[in-house]
Amino acid sequence: MTKPHIILVMTDQQRFDTIAATGHPYMKTPNLDRLVREGVYFDNCFINAPSCVPSRAALFSGLYPHASGVLKNGQRWQKTWVSNLADAGYHCVNVGKMHTIPYDAKAGFHERFVVENKDRFFEGRWFADELDKAFAAHKLTKPSRAGYRSLPDYGDRMGAFTWEMPKSLHPDIFVAETAMWWLETRPRPEALFMQIGLPGPHPPYDPLPEYLEHYLARNDLPVPQPTEAEIEGLPAYLKEKRRHDTEVDHDAVSWKLQPTHEEMRRLRAHYYANVTMIDEQIGRLLQTLEDKGYLDNCIVVFMSDHGDNLGEHGLSQKWSMYEPVTRIPLLFWSPVLFSGRRIREKCQLFDLGPTILDLAGAEHPKPCQARSLLPALKGESWSGRDFVFSEQAGDVAMTGARLITMVRDDRWKATFIHGAEDGQLFDLKTDPLEQSNLWGMQEFAGEISRLKDAFIEWRQNSLLETMDLNAAAR
Repeated sequence: MTKPHIILVMTDQQRFDTIAATGHPYMKTPNLDRLVREGVYFDNCFINAPSCVPSRAALFSGLYPHASGVLKNGQRWQKTWVSNLADAGYHCVNVGKMHTIPYDAKAGFHERFVVENKDRFFEGRWFADELDKAFAAHKLTKPSRAGYRSLPDYGDRMGAFTWEMPKSLHPDIFVAETAMWWLETRPRPEALFMQIGLPGPHPPYDPLPEYLEHYLARNDLPVPQPTEAEIEGLPAYLKEKRRHDTEVDHDAVSWKLQPTHEEMRRLRAHYYANVTMIDEQIGRLLQTLEDKGYLDNCIVVFMSDHGDNLGEHGLSQKWSMYEPVTRIPLLFWSPVLFSGRRIREKCQLFDLGPTILDLAGAEHPKPCQARSLLPALKGESWSGRDFVFSEQAGDVAMTGARLITMVRDDRWKATFIHGAEDGQLFDLKTDPLEQSNLWGMQEFAGEISRLKDAFIEWRQNSLLETMDLNAAAR
């Protein structure tokens, strides 16, 4: 059999609970629903880091953040296993966001059409991506904090806006249409790897009005209502994060400590509308792949780099270890290779790397700490991971902590905060919404000790693995 074309569609900051077919009926996602029904969906995929750069660096290197040294946003990274695909005969194309640092690093691709964060503001303003050039060609100004801040209700929107520019210039539509343009106009290679990095639903939460109307009219949207007790039970670093986010409007999100129910409902409606807008582009992309003859031998992978609190626990965006941040959607779909199945066992986001390489018949990078999911895709016996881990070093929005690490098994989750007396412990069986922090309660000291032992063993094994693999690679 010839090598399959592989299309990797990555959203940014999409929660696991945003696809109707996975049990979330308030969502309107007909195209993703189809892929879930017909493909292999991993219900319990967990990220390696709760922000863009370290998560993506882990995914494309096969290394834990502490092993690669990429633990926070803004750190330089550009070496990826994409070059292994190129060595195996693939033509490798990136359209949209990869979030390499620098933004335009080759990263193993033959061609890159870079579209970065929707609102970069002053960060990297020297760099003009493809969307910046399109706005310049239309003699228009791309929306950003500079403009949003002039709105009289900016402080109440918490990042929720509507897109008032031409539809074709919305970042998610622009990236999807650029990918479709490539597929429609370029000769079909023998083997194509295309990474399509959609910038949404990362804030600003900015759908077109026609997608928003559907959600504003619904009465069943899940709207978080954290209690005073829950807020008071947050560890100190998250209390500091809440304060920080009211003073610094990261990604045009000016946070509020006590938003109203209607403000939170509006925020959710904007976020979900952005997902529906993305879902429509995925449908168009699938049609283009079919029209151009790719689907005869093609694998489509869909995932996100991390999720979003969206007001749960009183928190904005990511940089925490709650389920809506650390658990993401992951599916593999192919018209000929897979049938509809749900995988309940746990995996990590960077396990996607060796899986794609195995599907392509390419070598794994060296060193590599990720594990291939190919046995699960084939329907073979596969037990998944006993524990999953996530870690984040002090970031621009983490002014209250230098390093946080999550350890999670099927029932229990702990978050260890470097240098702090407090932390988090949740019993996910009795408290799936993570509203009751059991840290510090004597009756649960044994669980904290057990998870701490797992954490120490993981770090020790990781160090030894890295040493051994580096020695073998020399």
